Amino acid sequence: MQKADNLKEYRSELRESLDNDFLRTTLDNFAIAYRTGRANAFKGMDVRGLIDEIACSKDEAAAHLDDLYKEFKTKAEAAGVHVHLAKDAKAANAIIASIAKNANCKKIVKSKSMTAEETLLNHALEDEGLEVTETDLGEWIIQLRHEGPSHMVMPAIHLSRYQVGDLFTEVTGKKQDSEIEKLVKVARRELRQKYVEADMGISGANFAVAETGTIGLVTNEGNARLVTTLPRVHVALMGLDKLLPTLHDALRILKALPRNATGQAITSYVTWITGANECASAPDGKKEIHFVMLDNGRSELAKDPLFSQVLRCVRCGACANVCPVYRLVGGHKMGHIYIGAIGLILTYFFHGKHAAKNLIQNCINCEACKDICAGGIDLPRLIKAIHARIQDEDGHPLPSLLLGTVLKNRKLFHTLLRTAKWAQKPVAEKDGFIRHLPMIFSKEHGFRALPTIAETPFRDKWAEIRPTVENPKYRVALFSGCVQDFVYPEQMQAAVKLFAAESVAMEYPMDQSCCGLPVQMMGEMKASRDVCVQNLRAFEAGDYDYVITLCASCAAHLKHNYPKLVMDTPSLALKAAEFAAKVIDYSSFVHDVLKVKAEDFTQSGGKATYHAPCHLCRGLDVHAAPRELIATGGMEYVECNEEEVCCGFGGTFSMKFPELSAELLKKKLGNVEATGAEVLLTDCPGCIMQLRGGLKTRGSAIRVRHVSEVLADNLKK
Repeated sequence: MQKADNLKEYRSELRESLDNDFLRTTLDNFAIAYRTGRANAFKGMDVRGLIDEIACSKDEAAAHLDDLYKEFKTKAEAAGVHVHLAKDAKAANAIIASIAKNANCKKIVKSKSMTAEETLLNHALEDEGLEVTETDLGEWIIQLRHEGPSHMVMPAIHLSRYQVGDLFTEVTGKKQDSEIEKLVKVARRELRQKYVEADMGISGANFAVAETGTIGLVTNEGNARLVTTLPRVHVALMGLDKLLPTLHDALRILKALPRNATGQAITSYVTWITGANECASAPDGKKEIHFVMLDNGRSELAKDPLFSQVLRCVRCGACANVCPVYRLVGGHKMGHIYIGAIGLILTYFFHGKHAAKNLIQNCINCEACKDICAGGIDLPRLIKAIHARIQDEDGHPLPSLLLGTVLKNRKLFHTLLRTAKWAQKPVAEKDGFIRHLPMIFSKEHGFRALPTIAETPFRDKWAEIRPTVENPKYRVALFSGCVQDFVYPEQMQAAVKLFAAESVAMEYPMDQSCCGLPVQMMGEMKASRDVCVQNLRAFEAGDYDYVITLCASCAAHLKHNYPKLVMDTPSLALKAAEFAAKVIDYSSFVHDVLKVKAEDFTQSGGKATYHAPCHLCRGLDVHAAPRELIATGGMEYVECNEEEVCCGFGGTFSMKFPELSAELLKKKLGNVEATGAEVLLTDCPGCIMQLRGGLKTRGSAIRVRHVSEVLADNLKK
């Protein structure tokens, strides 16, 4: 698990994972197979509807935790179960150790439980002189290796069969084959005696049903059934967030949990336990059962208007399965106890600021986790909120403070950009790239070339190029963001050309500036809010049908985050809501609103592939429009592998974690080159900066362009 004290040390740890070829290959293969398996498992289902139902159900449960606990305790105890409430991890461990002592238990078998990992239960029980054996194959392997899980569902995914073979050879004292089937047989043989000898079995629980006092377990190996049935004492440790009102609520989650976790319609075993059952090994013929409910901050979380949604998590691990950063470094470098996006958040609440401060920065904000979460948790927003909270507590780094100061002062920001245009001249090449990286960039940033500031920003060209449109179909405002204004103004000019041909009247409010997403990514929430207010005021005077941006990241931020940033001020909240409702990305406007036709364009026939910006395909749920526009606009669209996987830019992420950004870009460009396309198109200037810079460094002839440029070039009118 991550132990670095500062970001520099943490980055050194990340490099260890990047150098692990087996880990990288394994996680790559799993990520690709997982998406197919999940899609097949959910085929024909209303996935969004199901997720919304789960979110509502879990929110309702979180709002009534005290009542649900009382009902659960009453029903479970009436059925012969002892129910305990532990305020924190230490208390939970003490309760379970006391149960073992009072029942004269010496040997314990455990089935996989993330809650037990959270409390470090094994260590506490071993300190009491108890023998504890994990029985889940993956958990047993990592227990023998004295390390934590690297995934919530597949704890040993980071290990090869050869490593496991060597481990089993050491444990058994006999040379073991590395064939998986034979290794499984070794594990079964070694563990079988442990089940027989055990006095106590410890499990977790996926569900705690208040109406009947029932717990439910979802497993694949069958070990949980042995753990909960063979020993004379059974202890189930679970968080208060597992409480649900009815069996129906649990069954609803069961529809999504295995599908989201492993792409299965249902796991091999679903076990429901209600009350104490018969047990021949018990002195009185009845099993002694204890349910230990862990709070550990959950009841306080339930009261938090923002972070209460964390309690929707069903522990499926899907947020790690789709995370491009997890795919590179694995769970030991992207988690403390809990793994993936949810782990970044839970680490702060369950294990403290020190454990979370580096992890929380390792989010590229691609929104893949939010898109797939079975509980509909806005994981990226919560990650950034914790990052901001830690900086508020410990102090803000100077670079982010300076950027925040600059961005909320539009005139200062634009003056600095104009100054940079002149400062770059000694190192600027004619092709629009900087010849040598400035000294502030280390060699780690050499994986891509950086663009120069444009000779003339879009805002300075507007008065000259602004078209006069008679009897317009629509009146729109253009939002350029900072990159298309000062680096790639030709992309905005291309949009203006097409809009004029389609009788669209345009305005360009001069007081607009950067959307503010960069400072929000850096945890500067106050500066992000200030920039939001600045832009709202810049656009409030106009009567527009739409606010159009050619930057997917800007569009998603304006549409989804602006209302949240000013929700505490009613007058601004209303303006933000009205503004956000008008925001639309370029491809959606051209495809869905203007409905351009193929006959409007020259059919050049060149081959083009596409990179889907994260904030377009997930942030805005736009998929078909840009791809169909490629064909409509006169080019042959060639599909690329993993088109909707992040290119590695992530704004300031690529500056903070260049080694991760470089690897994501390398994989993306490899897929692009495999298509044989001459042109790579996308809808985000940040992605263009990353992709174009990477291809320049590779010496590739593939051109990277915005969709708007191809449409403008091929326009007949």
